[in-house]
Amino acid sequence: MEHREGSTGTPGPHRPAKETDVIEPAQWRQRDRRHGRDAESPGGIPLRGWKDTLVRVKKQLDADHMTIIAAGVAFYAMLAIFPALIALVSVYGLVFSPAEVEAQIQALSAVLPNEARTVIGGQLEALVQRPRNTLGWGAVLGIVGALWTASSGTANMMEAINIAYDERDRGFVKARALAVVFTFGLIVAVVVALALVALAPALLGFIGLGAVGRAAVQWGRWPVLALLVTGGLALLYRYAPNRKRAKLRWVTWGSGIATLLWIAASIGFSLYVENFGSYAQSYGALAGVIVLMLWLFISAFVILLGAELNAELEAQTARDSTVGVDEPRGGRGARKADVLGEVH
Repeated sequence: MEHREGSTGTPGPHRPAKETDVIEPAQWRQRDRRHGRDAESPGGIPLRGWKDTLVRVKKQLDADHMTIIAAGVAFYAMLAIFPALIALVSVYGLVFSPAEVEAQIQALSAVLPNEARTVIGGQLEALVQRPRNTLGWGAVLGIVGALWTASSGTANMMEAINIAYDERDRGFVKARALAVVFTFGLIVAVVVALALVALAPALLGFIGLGAVGRAAVQWGRWPVLALLVTGGLALLYRYAPNRKRAKLRWVTWGSGIATLLWIAASIGFSLYVENFGSYAQSYGALAGVIVLMLWLFISAFVILLGAELNAELEAQTARDSTVGVDEPRGGRGARKADVLGEVH
């Protein structure tokens, strides 16, 4: 027997409808459209469906203990950041002088609070003072060793993203190999970003643009860097989960929103530390390390928030959000694509 709205145990004004409620087929179809069950992309989900998604994201952040997980990811990222710097300086230093490496990385780290930049700057100064031939002849072994060490931070981020997507972890060898690939890709992306920052002034001088053109290029490189971050996060969200890959349009919304939130949070945290924070008085010589760890925690949480958002967007639609031929729910090889999230 089909239950109707207002009957005992069925949806009404005091209880939101759930997927287990039995409603007339016509009511289902109308309700599906209102909540975006037939959406082909996140852009096709109406406002009511976005509300459902955001409510579930909040619940999942609590259920998955994402603040604790983000703290763990930040800890491993702290251990990995200095080996990553070694690999970065080794790669970038093969083309540019060590002094240029230090200057460009310092410029790119402008988003960090001053205390955190001091920690990074001190390590960079020690790295670039190495003999030039060390960076050249020992580059291969040095890069491989640094990549392996730095990939521990990436591996933990991948494990956290699997939690967001409700997927099981890969085996150690496969997971670590993929983490090394991601870490190397991250370093290449940073090298490209550094080259963009470094070559923009030289390009301006060569072309001979006017004042307006120079200003446009100088400011335009930062949106390009933001696009690089967005693209990198999209790749992370698409390939890190141990599941059938999502279509690109189902990961770009979370990566774009995460990038904007990361930029806003980084700027806000920097302003807070520089104007209201008292870390130097509280932690003394450790202030820079503490601030850097807090920034890494904020960054990790925002990235995981983007993963949770993407996951719940997939659960909002009944359409197959994975690549390849459309499959019915239960046979798509992805937990969030196989289930429908609760509506409100």
